[in-house]
Parts: sequence; structure tokens; C-alpha cells
Amino acid sequence: MAEAHQAVGFQFTVRPDGVDFKLSQEVIKNIYLSGVTAWKKKAIQFKNGVLAGVYPASPSSWLIVVIAMMSSLYIHIDLSLGMMDTIKENLPYRDCMSVQTRAVLSAILFATGLWLFLIYLLRYTLKALLSYHGWIFESHGKMSTSTKVWLCLVKMFSGRRPLLYSFQASLPRLPVPSVDDTIHRYLESVRPLLDNEQYNKMELLASDFKENKAAQLQRCLILKSWWATNYVSDWWEEYIYLRGRSPIMVNSNFYIMDLLYVTPTHRQAARAGNVVHAMLQYRRKLERGELAPLRALGTVPMCSTQMERMFNTTRIPGIETDFVQHLTDRKHLVVFHKGRFFQVWLYTGGRHLLPSELETQFQRILNDTSEPQPGELKLAALTAGYRVPWAQARIKYFSQGINKVSLDAIESAAFFLTLDDEPQGYDPAKTNSLDSYTKSLLHGKCYDRWFDKSFTLISYPNGKMGVNVEHSWADAPIVGHMWEYILATDCFHLGYTEEGHCKGDVNKNLPHPTRLQWQIPNECQNVIETSYLSAKQIADDVDFHGYLFAEFGKGLIKKCRTSPDAFIQLALQLAQFRDQRVFCLTYESSMTRMFRDGRTETVRSCTSEAVAFVRAMEDAGATNAQRLALFRKAAEKHQNMYRLAMTGSGIDRHLFCLYIVSKYLGVDSPFLTKVLSEPWKLSTSQTPQQQLNLVDINKFPKYVCGGGGFGPVADDGYGVSYIIVGENLITFHISSKFSSPDTDSYRFGQHIQKAMLDIQALFKPENDKTAQNAKYVHLENGKKHI
Repeated sequence: MAEAHQAVGFQFTVRPDGVDFKLSQEVIKNIYLSGVTAWKKKAIQFKNGVLAGVYPASPSSWLIVVIAMMSSLYIHIDLSLGMMDTIKENLPYRDCMSVQTRAVLSAILFATGLWLFLIYLLRYTLKALLSYHGWIFESHGKMSTSTKVWLCLVKMFSGRRPLLYSFQASLPRLPVPSVDDTIHRYLESVRPLLDNEQYNKMELLASDFKENKAAQLQRCLILKSWWATNYVSDWWEEYIYLRGRSPIMVNSNFYIMDLLYVTPTHRQAARAGNVVHAMLQYRRKLERGELAPLRALGTVPMCSTQMERMFNTTRIPGIETDFVQHLTDRKHLVVFHKGRFFQVWLYTGGRHLLPSELETQFQRILNDTSEPQPGELKLAALTAGYRVPWAQARIKYFSQGINKVSLDAIESAAFFLTLDDEPQGYDPAKTNSLDSYTKSLLHGKCYDRWFDKSFTLISYPNGKMGVNVEHSWADAPIVGHMWEYILATDCFHLGYTEEGHCKGDVNKNLPHPTRLQWQIPNECQNVIETSYLSAKQIADDVDFHGYLFAEFGKGLIKKCRTSPDAFIQLALQLAQFRDQRVFCLTYESSMTRMFRDGRTETVRSCTSEAVAFVRAMEDAGATNAQRLALFRKAAEKHQNMYRLAMTGSGIDRHLFCLYIVSKYLGVDSPFLTKVLSEPWKLSTSQTPQQQLNLVDINKFPKYVCGGGGFGPVADDGYGVSYIIVGENLITFHISSKFSSPDTDSYRFGQHIQKAMLDIQALFKPENDKTAQNAKYVHLENGKKHI
């Protein structure tokens, strides 16, 4: 094969008169450049590691302190209060040094110690400042004098030009709430969902737990919070994600869409080339720590820990629990196309492949007409099915020989790319185009995504893209951050030629992509088929509906002097009640990344105030003034709960950790068992937009992403992801199951639309209501759309 010959760096022939060496200059040059690049990368990482390690100080500040101490030797002012003299007298081998040498050395040692002390003083001062969260509870648009002073102090102690991980050591630890506060908030959250008898029983369980068992569990949890950087995150990753034995496809993985209205090129290989190159640029910045840390209010830093495992990461199946394997410096990716797996090298001559070179490689794969090997077509279905059969098959059939080599290539790849063979994307002319697009991103054909990779990049024949993300290593905002960078770089920096190809010269001398080889016995093929059938059953049961709400957006909601998130959550409560005629336990995800290693917390959106508002909306006798007053009260309650969750005073993560401790200690708690078994029939999440502000969507309104979504959490419930896009658009991604006779994603989407318009009408004069009602979409109560 041509690529095999090109990979040979030298050849030798043994002759009677000696050995004849033949060196390939091109290969030797590539090896040399790769080595130079590797050392350069290590040097940059070391430099940035030092800069982040001493932040908010800088290495140059050490020199300033040393010069100040050295100067004191000549002006005869002892700034060390005698400490330099003590160091000088206790130096080892001082008899071998001159007086001047000892004085200089003692000044340097004292200056270094003082410098390190000042660094820790600055860090702990900043950590103390960041532990204050009073600012988040202030009314929007209003800032107290104390908060202004606090912001100034945070800016002053935050230093200049921070790197991605500069603030990690200064972030406060997630506090452990008191048991009394957590139980009080829990009982308050379930009051609107229980009748008097059920609520009284729950109060008794809570009271018994608080009096007899809580103190012991709480002490252990506080001890862990002192020892670990975060008392929740490691258990959350292990027990919520990695120990689950059910398929992660649909049940855990989530997806993110491409641009809604714009397709930069309709050439599949070219679009994939630009996007992959942009990802390599992002990965280089990430590995070097050169990305700017995210900061609330432009000042309060967020934890960046989750970003570390974005690339070169795979979830490895196990019999009892999975684990996340993260590698460094991976230089290839694996591409799936029509049942074949290809390995593509991402570097040549010590540099990334250019977009045009990547396009060439991907086009070669698209042009390849070879057939899949036996068992290869549906091999990835192992990652879509149940975890135990996959773990057993991995040990039995993929732990040695050619199968191990090929599997290692997939699991050690920077990420996984699927060149899909069916066009997808949002098309206003097609009724269900968004529904088809979301289902393709969520599960595809059940065998054309490697669901265990940190993310699978999906490229469609019409130039559209998307991402399927494994959930254990990070949450949606982390991947959203990367995806915003990729789309902006693709469209506004790299660009395309007039013919739609990647810019740059075409290099036809690159080694061709390499087919991964497999020897899959019939027994393993049976396991693959079983996994495929179980995954297909799950995928076929997903009822997904994507909906663009363009009647109004964040701009109009803000004019109503209310939070857009609270507005949408109350609309979801109203839609849920109209759809099911009952209220249910509602999950909204909130982030806790203002704390070290923080991930998420739950906001229980179905409050007593929200229930009162919904009942008023359904009460023909209530006036709009009464409804509006109840709405404002419910919105304020929701905002307060969201703030409590963000600042470490949530309910569910604390109870979850108390439950884990009880299992470790063998303590039986009916209260915790009951709490942890309650189903979330309405699970919601908001995907953040414009984290980087690389694109001015007011200037380029068509360059907006459709956001992302996830599968239904409960068999008889809904999953709703919503994205507030700019000022005038909100996208909804609604999931449920066809097998449930009580749910219908399309119907629920129509209820959301009507609820949004009904609430907005409360802020209008009474005579505008009739005109608003004309916009309502007729609801069809009956059989589901399929």
C-alpha cells in the first residue's frame, strides 16, 4: 500500500561489504518537525502552568520583591524585621561563602518566601470575596453600594489577563447546607403535589430522619467537604452516570445543533474539514490553557475543570461501573462512513492538517466504495445498548489481537466523526424537518455514532453538522462553549471558496486514511445484533418535536420586567397542567460553577406560587390583574430558588449525598429512599447562548444555533430543552415516548405556544386580548403525530 511505503523512515540492505542505509528525507523531516512541535507545546504548557500557578501574581512580581529586598541591603533598612539576618546565620555551608554572598542569598530566600506568602494571601482574599453571593439576590438592574464596592475589590484582586485555569485555586468550595434548611425547602417543594394525608406522612418521615439519623450523615458529609474540592461532583459522576447499566443513548447522551438558517457550504467534506480544523485550534488553546475563563457579570469567575476532558476522552464500559479514560496529545481521529471505520491523522510536519487537507482526506473516505467487514456495519451499536453485554463483549472479543488495535484507535482518538449519508437540517418548507434532525442527532441509526466518545461530530451530505455528547464528563454549557467557537471560526475566519471548497492548496501527497481491521466472530455478531435491537427499540419509542417560537423573545419579556427563564418555566407549568390536568415534580437544571469543581443543582419549578398562578389562569372568574399579580409572585419565587441553587443552597444534591453516605454506613432511611425514588415527569433545561460573544447576532441574525436537547427522563413524562436565542426567538426541544398513552410531544409543544401567548397577553391592555387570541394554533386532542 502507498501509505505503508510512505510511513517507512529508512530502509537497509545487508551486503557482503556491509550495510547499505537509505533514509527518506521527507519522513525524517516530519519526525524532526513533530519533535520540535512536541517540545514547543510542552514549553508553552509549562509556561502557562507557571502563570496559572502563581496567579493573581506574576513571575515578574517575584523579581520586584527580590529587588526590593536587595535594595534594603544597601540603604541599611531592614524590611524583613531581622528575618534575613536569621536566615543568613542558619544557611548551610555558610563558612564557604563570603559575607556578601550570604547576604544576597538570604535576601533572595526571604523575598521568595514573602512572595509566596503574598500569593496565598491574595488567593484567600479573592476566595473570601468570591464566597459572597449577596449580589445575585439583588433585583435586576439595581446594584447596592456594598455590591459595587465588592465588585471593585474582586476586580482589584483578580489580576490582569487571566488564563483558563488561573482562578481555580481561588474558587470557594461548595458549602454543605444545614439539614434543617434542606428539609424545610424540600417539604415546601412537595406541598403542592401532595394531598393532606400524603403530606403529613412525608412530614413524619422527614421529622424522624432529622431527629435520629441526619446528624451522623451530615457530619460525614461535612468531613468530606473539608477533604474533597467538591462534596458532590465525584459521587454525582459515579452514581448518576457511570454506575448506570442502562443504555446511554437517549437516556444520558444529549445533542447540539448546527446553525438554523445558514449552511456555509453544501459540500460535506469541505464543511467537515473546516469544522475539524477549528476544533483542533480550540483544542490547542484548551490544552495550553489560553482560553479566557468564563465570568459572570464579566467579573465573577466560573470553574473550568469540566473542560479538561473535552478531547481524547472515552467512557469505558465495565461490569459494575464504567470509567472515563482521558488521554493526552492524541493525533488522530476515527471516521465512520457507511459501516466502515477509518483512522485519519491530524498532523503532518509537526502542524495541524489544513482545512483543505482535511477536506481531501474526508473526500477520499466518501469516495471509498469498499464494503464493511463481517460484523463491522453495526459494531458501534455495542455503545448504544446495555452496558453489561458491551463490557463482557469488550473483554472477550476486543482485548487482544487486531480487534484490540482497532478498538484502541477509536478509544484513543481525539474525537469521533460520522460522515452521515442522509441529509438533515431545519427546512421551513418541510413540516417535520426539525423533528427528524433532532432524532438523527440524538440516536441516528443506533450504530453510526460511537456513543462512548466524549462527543461524536456528525456531518451530513447537505453540509449540516451536529454533535452527540456523552454526559458523564461534562454538562451542556461546556460543549456549547466549544461549539460557539467552532461555528464562529468556521463561518467568519476560515471561510470557503466560491465553489464551496475549503480555502488553501490541495495536498494530494498525504497518506490515505487507514481502514480499521476487524475479525468479529459470529458469537460477537450476535451480541452486536442484540444491542442494536434493544437500542432501536429505545430510539423508535422517542417522540421528538422541535419548535421555534418566534412570536416574541427575551426582548419583549424583559420589557415586562420579569426574568425570561421564570417566564418560560411558568409557561411550562401552565402547559403541563393543560396537557395532563395534574401538576408534577419538575426538574430544572442550574449550574454551580461559581464553586470549585461545581456542576449542577436542581431547581424544583413546580412551587405553590406557580400552582396558584396556573389555577388562576384556568379560572374563568379570575381577572387579568389577579393573574398578573400571582404571576409576579411565582416568578419572584422561581428566581429566588434559582439563586439559592446557584449559590449552594439547593435541595437535591444535598439529599443525594446524604443518601450515598447512608448507603456507605448501612443506615436505612425511609425518608431518603422516598425522596430519591420520586419521578421527574417534567425535566427541563436551558442551554446558554452567546457565552463567547464572537458573533454579533444583531448584525448577523441568521447566524444563530438551534441549541440542543435530550431524551425523556420518565416513561410517562416530558423532557424540554429551551434556548433563548437573541431578542426575538426561543427554540424548544420536546421529547417523550410513543409508548406512553398520556404524552404527545407535538401536542405539548402547542400547549407551550399557547401558554407563552396567554402569559404575554396579561401584560397587554384588555382590549388587545382578542387580537392576541387570533394567533393561537388550534389544538388537536386525539391520536399522536408519528
